[in-house]
Amino acid sequence: MPCRKPDLPRVQKAQNSDVIPGDEKRVIADMPAPRRDRILLWIVAVALFMQLLDSTVLNTALPGMARELGISAVRMHAAIIAYMLTTALIIPASGWLADRFGARNTFCSAICLFTAGSLFCALSPSLETLVISRVIQGMGGAIMVPVGRLAILKAYPRKELVRVLSFVTIPGLIGPLAGPAVGGFLVEYASWHWIFLINLPVGLVGALLAFRCMPEFKERVIGSFDSKGFAFFSASLVLLTLAVEGLGELRLPLLISSLSGIAGISLMAMYWLRGARVPLPLFSPSLFHTRSFAVGILGNTVSRLGSGAMPFLTPLFLQLVLGYSPFAAGMTMIPTALAGIAGKQMIAALLRRVGFRCFLTINTLLLGGLMAAFSLVGKETPYAALLLLLGLFGTVNSMQFTAMNAITLIELEDRHASGGNTLLSVTMQLSSCGGVAIAAALLDTFTLAYSPLPPEERLTRIFHSAFLWIGLINLITAVIFSKAPARVK
Repeated sequence: MPCRKPDLPRVQKAQNSDVIPGDEKRVIADMPAPRRDRILLWIVAVALFMQLLDSTVLNTALPGMARELGISAVRMHAAIIAYMLTTALIIPASGWLADRFGARNTFCSAICLFTAGSLFCALSPSLETLVISRVIQGMGGAIMVPVGRLAILKAYPRKELVRVLSFVTIPGLIGPLAGPAVGGFLVEYASWHWIFLINLPVGLVGALLAFRCMPEFKERVIGSFDSKGFAFFSASLVLLTLAVEGLGELRLPLLISSLSGIAGISLMAMYWLRGARVPLPLFSPSLFHTRSFAVGILGNTVSRLGSGAMPFLTPLFLQLVLGYSPFAAGMTMIPTALAGIAGKQMIAALLRRVGFRCFLTINTLLLGGLMAAFSLVGKETPYAALLLLLGLFGTVNSMQFTAMNAITLIELEDRHASGGNTLLSVTMQLSSCGGVAIAAALLDTFTLAYSPLPPEERLTRIFHSAFLWIGLINLITAVIFSKAPARVK
């Protein structure tokens, strides 16, 4: 049966205690009954896959792109920075845009913008035009995934949230693993332009399906946009992203990264101090009155530092310490993705049986232990044992992501859904970047600490110590999740 847009319901006057008379904008609400069409889940899942694949596929293609554009490979990092900072800048506005213009309209516009940016990237004759094209692509990517998740949050009852999030986040496990291999293959056997052109058919089909099949969710009463709060929050997020990436991939001087971090924290403090005084802030402080949300946001922040470090550390460990080729290292990582998909099938039943607090506390301890267990792997470790460890890590890590996201959103009232979902997206973005920065900082620190050792032993000790500390950081999160509600409504 072909998809069709749901009929408009009767317009009813909405009551919202957060809206101040004179500031509100009243709009017609298109709020259909929850639809369980699987096509909605596929649309959001494919959008997530596109974004995550694109964010990783570029890394292996940079040297080849630099040669064709006639510039240094070092300068090509401007294309990564442009996307990263644009995403950090725009994400905070995604929830308000969805409330104001509707989830379907906003999502379709975002996926079209992302697809157009991909086309412009493929056609770019110089680094300057590539950077501008990446900015356009980043604007679409920053809105596309948060709004897609918001549509699911509003379309499905909360009791089904764990199941649908499990399905949608499966591409999140595959994209980062497939990205480097896809990028290397396309550059070697086709041209770098194809790493962007592959987005075109997927994006066009996704936009058409979303326009026809995605329910339209538009708030009947919304407040005016908090432009000052947006300026404070976005500037803070950009500076914090620069700080953590400066310590990691960008390798900025420590002084610049530190000053950027201090400025970012200061602006963030100014935002929350102001938010407590204004009637309609970008993110309402009352979000944190919901215990499950407060615990989920804090737990996501800390736990994703460890989870963000592992995709950076593990491929380097396999190649530099165990001596695997890039292709062999990529193939060895496949069990992580496959086991992660399997883990998604178990999470809903486990949460129903033991509850969020028990599950997240135990699973977090187990995840930290598995991260630390990589410090025991060496050249003498049987290959089957390594695959088993990677598989166990993939299973536990994927269940952790789903449970953390679910507990963060599951008890939010509808009027707080867009703000809470957007703040979760911001947290995920910044914490994942922070994980890479922490991993890079640990490698640098232990490189100096073990400098007297012979080269081969030194390299092994460096990575083993980094894995051990990443595991210990993740263990701290168990304390946070022990404060979560045992059961949710």
